[in-house]
Amino acid sequence: MSKNKITAVLGPTNTGKTYLAIETMLSFDSGMIGFPLRLLAREVYDKIIKKISSDKVALITGEEKIIPLNAKYFLCTVESMPINKHLDFVGIDEIQMCADHERGHIFTDRLLNLRGEKLTMFMGSSTIKNIVNKLNEDTEFINRERLSKLTYVGHKKISRINRKTAIIAFSTEEVYAIAELVRRQKGGAAIVMGSLSPKTRNAQVELYQSGDVDFLVATDAIGMGINMDLENVYFSNLKKFDGKKLRRLNMSEIGQIAGRAGRYLNDGNFGVTGDCKDITAEEVELLENHKFEEIRMLFWRNSNLNFNNARSLIKSLEEKPNKDWLRKIHECGDEKVLKYFLKDMQVNEIENNKETLELLWECCQIPDFVKKTYGNHIEVVGKVFNFLNSHDGKITNDYMRLQLMKLDKLEGNVDSLSNRIANVRTWSYVSNKINWVENQDYWIEKTKLLEDRLSDRLHEELTKTFIDKRASVLARGLNQDMDFKTEIMEDDKVIIDEQFIGDLKGLKFEMDLKVGALETDIKSLKKAARQTVGPELQKRVQLIIETGLIELKDDFKIYWKNFPIAKLVTGKDYLNPDILLIVDDLLENNDKQKLSEFIEKWVNEKINLVLRSLIDLRNLKESNSSIKALAYQLYENNGVIKREMVTEYLKKLGQDERKVLRDLGVKFGRYHIFLFRLLKPEAVSLRTLLWKNFNQKYFELMPPTFGLNFLDDKNKKNKKFMLLCGFENFDNYFVRIDILERLFVLIINASPEKDKEIKLVPEMLNLLGCSKDNFKKLIEKMNYKTLEKDNDIYFRYNPKKQIKKTFKKIDTSNSPFKILKNLNLN
Repeated sequence: MSKNKITAVLGPTNTGKTYLAIETMLSFDSGMIGFPLRLLAREVYDKIIKKISSDKVALITGEEKIIPLNAKYFLCTVESMPINKHLDFVGIDEIQMCADHERGHIFTDRLLNLRGEKLTMFMGSSTIKNIVNKLNEDTEFINRERLSKLTYVGHKKISRINRKTAIIAFSTEEVYAIAELVRRQKGGAAIVMGSLSPKTRNAQVELYQSGDVDFLVATDAIGMGINMDLENVYFSNLKKFDGKKLRRLNMSEIGQIAGRAGRYLNDGNFGVTGDCKDITAEEVELLENHKFEEIRMLFWRNSNLNFNNARSLIKSLEEKPNKDWLRKIHECGDEKVLKYFLKDMQVNEIENNKETLELLWECCQIPDFVKKTYGNHIEVVGKVFNFLNSHDGKITNDYMRLQLMKLDKLEGNVDSLSNRIANVRTWSYVSNKINWVENQDYWIEKTKLLEDRLSDRLHEELTKTFIDKRASVLARGLNQDMDFKTEIMEDDKVIIDEQFIGDLKGLKFEMDLKVGALETDIKSLKKAARQTVGPELQKRVQLIIETGLIELKDDFKIYWKNFPIAKLVTGKDYLNPDILLIVDDLLENNDKQKLSEFIEKWVNEKINLVLRSLIDLRNLKESNSSIKALAYQLYENNGVIKREMVTEYLKKLGQDERKVLRDLGVKFGRYHIFLFRLLKPEAVSLRTLLWKNFNQKYFELMPPTFGLNFLDDKNKKNKKFMLLCGFENFDNYFVRIDILERLFVLIINASPEKDKEIKLVPEMLNLLGCSKDNFKKLIEKMNYKTLEKDNDIYFRYNPKKQIKKTFKKIDTSNSPFKILKNLNLN
């Protein structure tokens, strides 16, 4: 360790440490900063090239190298820092990463061995101050205070979390699950993970920064200097897998992530959500005051390796540190891969010499970006080593083309696209290694373009999967009490701020938000729509009242322009149903009242017009008790009653009394007493509809097809309903009651003499609309005996069969006129 000037800028997040390091580096003629994330290195690079000429600035990461010939300033990931350069300034960001279980040894090596010619700067948490002191060098400590206050706000459900919030998870699966929940409840979230390509990550961050979404779901990568306009950070979990085991985050790690809430002078809040347990009061105090336990030990691995032979190499890797504050890191991924190949050097064609072992070790350090398939990573390392160790010493164009061809596919979901990008990153890393591939510049460009294309596609898929832009725009506006621009299109679609939110169906505004989205804000959204939808509903009500163009359908609903605006419900009797409006609550009460009164009047007028004879029967003012009694029975039976049920009333009626009822439309038939006008199609439909509505049953029953006089239907089981429709039952047959009376007249006219055979004539079949066989069956049910002779059908009244009382009164020896009179037929 050389005796150079060191400045340690230490303090919590949001203290401007990184900004200070950048400004300090640019004040020197040359310099380099190592960052913990590729994303952060790229972000700083993009900022610096806006300040100074891009030909003076280099970007060096595993998968991306932009190194101008005259570069003076180098922005790198810590792993990719060139350690053989002589530069005025060297800085290491997030230096407390020396204590990280996975990457700590790299940071520790830079802490111990990498120095600037004039100044070395370490930026990070105050927890490492004690260790930096142990370097025994000329060190100046600059303690930075946080620029804003950080406050713990406890547990909150995701549905209640405010905007400008990051929700932290520690696995890809958790990130996706939370993002889906936020999409349903809040409209959507941007995704930030360390594994994302810079282009995808930047596009996602831009979604958040632009305000298209108000929420961010991120891994702990957000804790490493990624600066965004966050007011709140919520942890969905406080445990992470550190490469060896699942462990709880320590206070310093929690503080690092929580500290991303509140930028510059704006205060921030942090809390927990989901199933994450509350942080204790003691921990809260430490976090809010940024007081964390000092780091007492750093992870270390020998970087001065002995490549003379395989045994020496392994021995040097396993060497232990000579300081009590250094600890040998657990076997890393590159060590595992190395030992795999050295286990059987002969099979793997590895010569036991310095040059070969140095090459193998370099190949073993290819990052395992995919991480899910260890065997695949071993295969990649082996292939690369075999090419580099061959006579030509480079990976061929054909092999590179084949690898990228497999990955050059834009279809698929988030997982498949992410997997392809991870694989492309591997080949990008390989392409960026000096002299590893043929036509290096071509493959660097090719892998970059492919990664960018896949990144754009991944951004689209993430946005499509985890962001409901419509709901997000509306949620943001509602939370900020914005005035919305609301429009109703020609097709009745309702648009708010250019986002489709629903349809205006009749007098009902139907929201079209996905299940669960904005469920807590529906009332607010309707309030926003009221300014345009309300007046339109009022205008429609006036139009309905003025035109009267409404229709009552079989589902008991009243329609305007194919949309229900009201429905019938049970009233005091079946001719007086009550009305229930089907309108939106955006409609004002006085407009509802006007509409209700209009529809009630319209329904009453329709009933009075179509069922006039039934209404007149109900309103009959008659002192004669026999007339009143029969009228009451007929009204109660909806205008149709079997004659046998009112025989006693009929005995008491003279011709004058009958005339009173005939004038009202009553027919006195052989089998039935009925109001003949009620057998018209419109009257049957309305009567049955009102009857079903009043009784609140038999909803599935429908009147027979209008125009049919005869039905041969075993499925028509409800005889009462069929009688209501005007059909009498004979076993499986139904005959319209007015047609039955006309048929009987035809029979009487065809057989004026007693016991004479009656020939079936076409007029009878035409009247019924049935086949000869069905006519024979029907006529036998009516106490006639049928016979066939000379290819014709004859039938004769059969007095031996038990017949109804009404038949016994008929004297068939009389003239047709007298018979008709006895039958009381009109």
